[in-house]
Amino acid sequence: MDKAAANHKKMTETPVGKLILMLGIPTTISMLITNIYNLADTYFVGTISIEAQAATSVLFTLQCIIQAVSFMFGQGAGTHVAKSLADNDTKKASEYTATAFYLGIVLGIILLTFGLIFLGPFVEMLGSSKNALADSKEYGMWILLSAPFLIGSIVLNNVLRFEGKAMFSMIGLVTGGLLNIFGDYVFIMIMGMGTRGAGLSTAISQVISFAILLILFIKYCQSKLHPKYIARELKTYFQICRAGFPSLIRQGLTAISNGILNNLCKPYDDAAVAAMGIVNRYSNFILCVGIGIGQGFQPVAAYNYRIKKYNRVKKGLIFTTVCSTIAVAVLAVFGLIIPDKLVYLFNSNEAVINAGTKAMRYMSIGIIFVPICVSTNMLYQSTRQAEIASFLALLRSGLVFIPLILILEPAIGFLAIEISMPISHIAAGIISLPFLLYFIYKTPNDGSESNEIIENR
Repeated sequence: MDKAAANHKKMTETPVGKLILMLGIPTTISMLITNIYNLADTYFVGTISIEAQAATSVLFTLQCIIQAVSFMFGQGAGTHVAKSLADNDTKKASEYTATAFYLGIVLGIILLTFGLIFLGPFVEMLGSSKNALADSKEYGMWILLSAPFLIGSIVLNNVLRFEGKAMFSMIGLVTGGLLNIFGDYVFIMIMGMGTRGAGLSTAISQVISFAILLILFIKYCQSKLHPKYIARELKTYFQICRAGFPSLIRQGLTAISNGILNNLCKPYDDAAVAAMGIVNRYSNFILCVGIGIGQGFQPVAAYNYRIKKYNRVKKGLIFTTVCSTIAVAVLAVFGLIIPDKLVYLFNSNEAVINAGTKAMRYMSIGIIFVPICVSTNMLYQSTRQAEIASFLALLRSGLVFIPLILILEPAIGFLAIEISMPISHIAAGIISLPFLLYFIYKTPNDGSESNEIIENR
């Protein structure tokens, strides 16, 4: 049996729950390791100073900006790769892959160039205080230098997932994450390189992770990366960006909301910035479980929707939502019952603990609602209903959070910073629920022709 036939059999005949876990668990492990290295960064940099930890919190926003571009190209291409492979069109799949990959690398080089030229004003705009400016510039330089490799890695990672090869994706990302943790220990704790060591460790791990993913992609994927497959028609670029636009919104608004949060924290000192950075990174660690399972659902939804196996898509949606909600809720319990101890793990400063304890507890309540929003958003993105997916992506960090925090902060101070994001999570989950139920009850059964217009997009 050739690769295409084996992949078709796996995507259409494997029990849905089992298939989603097969694809989702490697992705979840990858995201867990990536978030563990983010937490390790927070821990190791916390041993340097509050200013250094505040700097990494600020530069987390820059990483979100880079990831926003990466996921737009990666998930945009991946959605069409799954569709093309379902149609047994490997050449078209290669066109989407190569176009997204090389476009991402070029934009990464542009971001690197302009970011380094305007590094000082850039990190101040992201929310760096004067005290943390030197550390922010040092760490930011390394993040920018590794930007093309990070974008390339995320594009390859997403296409690997959509081709049903999440295990290979996991190998590349997990290796990079573990190397980053090891590098932090060596450069910061042993060599005493401070913030420069944290940035250097991140850059080295990104380059190595990219190299591993590239080798695995070339060896095992059906789609190809040869430059001859780069699209000549603008239509292909538009299709990639349209399908990936919800990802750009999700990640881009995360960057914007983090920037707003950091700037509003400035009057409350670097301890407040450091505390909220810890809370956000811990909540992202928990959410990666729900998001990882959701990303396992994406290729299943894209492939089966294309060939009109709608019942598999609906079963997958229910399984993903229930499974990810339970997993996130179980992990969130720790943030509810021992929030002060969790903050203490990353910084023993009393001011940081005081600023982060209540915020951790509030966040742990709010994130329980996020899997509903994530599953629904990924469903509509994977089935190429970009307008609905884009609206849902706007909710959590945009339409709800930004107006809410800008209105509440002048009225109730730091409490607004603590509660605005959890309230946004809850609101986004509630608003997304009708869209989820609509798909389940209104989508036709297998083989129906009533969705022909959507299928021919």
